[in-house]
Amino acid sequence: MTDILIVDDERDIRELISDILEDEGYTTRKAGTSDEAMAAVTSQPPALMILDIWLKDSAMDGIDILKAVKRDYPEVPVVIISGHGNIEIAVAAIKQGAYDFIEKPFNIDQLMVVIARAMETSRLRRENVELKRKGTGPVDMIGASAAFKSLKSNLEKVMRSNGRVLLTGPAGSGKELAARTIHAGSDRSGAPFVIVNSAAVEPDHMEEVLFGRESPERGIEEGLLEQANGGVIYFDEVADMPPGTQSKILRVLVEQSFTRVGGSDKIQVDVRVISSTTRNLQAEIEAKRFREELYHRLNVVPIHVPPLADRREDIPVLAEHFIKVFNATQGLPLRDLTDESVAVLQSMPWPGNVRQLKNVVERVLILGDGTGPIDAGELPGSEGGDMGVAPGGGIILPTALATLPLREAREAFEREYLMTQINRFGGNISRTANFVGMERSALHRKLKSLGIVTGTKSGARVAYVAEGEDGEDQAEAS
Repeated sequence: MTDILIVDDERDIRELISDILEDEGYTTRKAGTSDEAMAAVTSQPPALMILDIWLKDSAMDGIDILKAVKRDYPEVPVVIISGHGNIEIAVAAIKQGAYDFIEKPFNIDQLMVVIARAMETSRLRRENVELKRKGTGPVDMIGASAAFKSLKSNLEKVMRSNGRVLLTGPAGSGKELAARTIHAGSDRSGAPFVIVNSAAVEPDHMEEVLFGRESPERGIEEGLLEQANGGVIYFDEVADMPPGTQSKILRVLVEQSFTRVGGSDKIQVDVRVISSTTRNLQAEIEAKRFREELYHRLNVVPIHVPPLADRREDIPVLAEHFIKVFNATQGLPLRDLTDESVAVLQSMPWPGNVRQLKNVVERVLILGDGTGPIDAGELPGSEGGDMGVAPGGGIILPTALATLPLREAREAFEREYLMTQINRFGGNISRTANFVGMERSALHRKLKSLGIVTGTKSGARVAYVAEGEDGEDQAEAS
């Protein structure tokens, strides 16, 4: 885009600048009054505006036009020119967001250098906006487990509203993906989705990052809140936000406005706020590390994103999805999963959740020979670990199991084995019985004798060891 709008009340100046720019390969439009200028910008925002300060017979002067353009089209750089240049005017123009200030009569070479730099700035800003929009296109959430369906249902309920959402769940469970899903299905899907990584930003710089900065030397630098205007701002790990910034964000949520660092003007914003945390915010409030008022402002709609351990039925389809993604993006081999490898994946603990599963799949595809299905032996932890296969083919017992009497060791093994299989099949006793080779009634009796019960957690049926004498009744009911 090389369209430059030239605004000057002197026709000779407009024509001169236009001829010079067109000789350099730019396309130009010209306006002699503020009304013509604003009409031209409204009909098609230019890549760059060259704007005279003093405009005869106009309702607005150059500073007024500059303010309007930077308010409605902040990505358009504006170069101010004036025959009455002085330091006060230059400072006023830069403070209102002008890219640069050139005094008439100007040097042609100087003008071309400034225009070239401003056009590069314009290109980078457009690319930045485009990348933000591309990053918030269709979002695929994958799964079929009860826990996943419950999560997806909750996300769909909040998509069309403008309510603030607080996503909780362990690291790697997919909280950012859940936030992007809300945004992609909302009326703001065409607007930016801006992430604030609360844990990664230095506390001393947090306010500049969020609110932007104004200075005579560097002009206006937009913060993330301003960049998110009209869209969504996502506070990742909001519990890590500095206490001082928490107070100011609370005011932004109340007033929908803020002041840039070093500035004095109120900036109005229209943003939807989505936050996430792996911490217990109630505990953070009690420890005086998080403001209770901010918590209540953010926690309008709480949604829990379950760990991968609560949605083991989704592991095969997730793994297959990652295999296809790595094949398309990195050219890694497109391989199937054997039944044994699926069983191993579903029985692993996954403390790192979906992110860890993705990393494991990538590692296997990189290190494997690239032929045939992925076998259980290629998965990390399949050789050794707590209990694995020795080089000679024997079984390596964990120390805690190897030191028990036979009866206790057998019960401990059966208990862990059956809980693993039940959780693998999402609490479905019939599928578990079929896999382990037992009649359903026999499996129920075995679970009762081992003190294993099933219950609902995060929308999924899971197995756990009963505590107290109520365990037998619960096992019988399951």
